[in-house]
Amino acid sequence: MRYRLTFIAGVALGYVLGTRAGRERYEQLKKSARQFTENPAVRNAAESAAHSGRDIAGKAYHSVGDKVPASVAERVRSLRDRSSRNGFEDDWGTTNT
Repeated sequence: MRYRLTFIAGVALGYVLGTRAGRERYEQLKKSARQFTENPAVRNAAESAAHSGRDIAGKAYHSVGDKVPASVAERVRSLRDRSSRNGFEDDWGTTNT
């Protein structure tokens, strides 16, 4: 899925940079992208994907156990503690709900 999103983002960026339609078309594309990212369904999907990723990372961490270097273990622990707070907002602007 990650590669598909990267490809789509690359195509969109290439189109925007390569378009000859001018500033008006650029502004229209920018407005559409903003509306897409502000869509509640898209934001919920991003939040649930982030939450699932955190759950999977936590399970992987527990299964590996003592095999992880101390510096990595401390980083994972700090991220888990930070994300467990209510109202936490990550770097992408999604909330941990």
